[in-house]
Amino acid sequence: MKSINCKGKLIDLSIPRVMGILNITPDSFYDGGKIKNDSEILGLAEKMLTDGATFIDIGGYSSRPGATDISVNEELERVLPVVTLLLKNFPEVILSIDTFRAEVAKKAIKAGAAIINDISAGVLDDQMLKTIADYQVPYIMMHMKGSPQTMKEFADYKDVVREVLLYFSERIATTRSYGINDLIIDPGFGFAKKISHNFDLLRNTEKLQIADVPILIGVSRKSMIYKTLDTSAADALNGTTVLNAIALQKGASILRVHDVKEAVETVKLLDALKG
Repeated sequence: MKSINCKGKLIDLSIPRVMGILNITPDSFYDGGKIKNDSEILGLAEKMLTDGATFIDIGGYSSRPGATDISVNEELERVLPVVTLLLKNFPEVILSIDTFRAEVAKKAIKAGAAIINDISAGVLDDQMLKTIADYQVPYIMMHMKGSPQTMKEFADYKDVVREVLLYFSERIATTRSYGINDLIIDPGFGFAKKISHNFDLLRNTEKLQIADVPILIGVSRKSMIYKTLDTSAADALNGTTVLNAIALQKGASILRVHDVKEAVETVKLLDALKG
């Protein structure tokens, strides 16, 4: 059974789970700047939980291509109050923190966060893996080359599936050497990848089932959808649902999405299809 330990609670991933995205950044590609105050944060979180989200992923640093770099203090000032606010109002909520900085990870875990979601898999902060090992929280490792500011320059592969597999083989071995138990991998759609690379990875997602580590898929409203369909992120929900369904059929354990209700329905329908 694939499961992860979130603050003493075992979450079974044999039935796929949905992670709702809560961006508290002014410049995220889809929902940047939409959330203005505590009541809006609570309203969105309550809707995601009511709609069936198992996890809520809080992001205080925009990682879209070319995003503005902010200080650790600014990221902490965005993230920590939201962790406290959500846990006060929804004590059972399982919070994931989208950060590549060990200091942010450490303080968020101390404030009650249960999972760390690192776009750099420990590469951008050499203290991250030690921090995860010290606190023994589930760790989501994403594939990326460069940083959010430079990744577009690195979207070059001879065989993207093979390179991503090699990357995760190395990162899994490294994290295991630290004694980190609960790992999840994310192929990183849109991070140092062209649209063709993204579709290559989705087409071959089942090949990522290495070392029996759960796979998180995050294609929600991304440019691989809206550029292919010649539309916009705002009109990419239907495309997101289609690709999420394919990801589930290819072994995804977690869908990271802006639209929880539709993703939960997709999981339920494919589970019924399996019988």
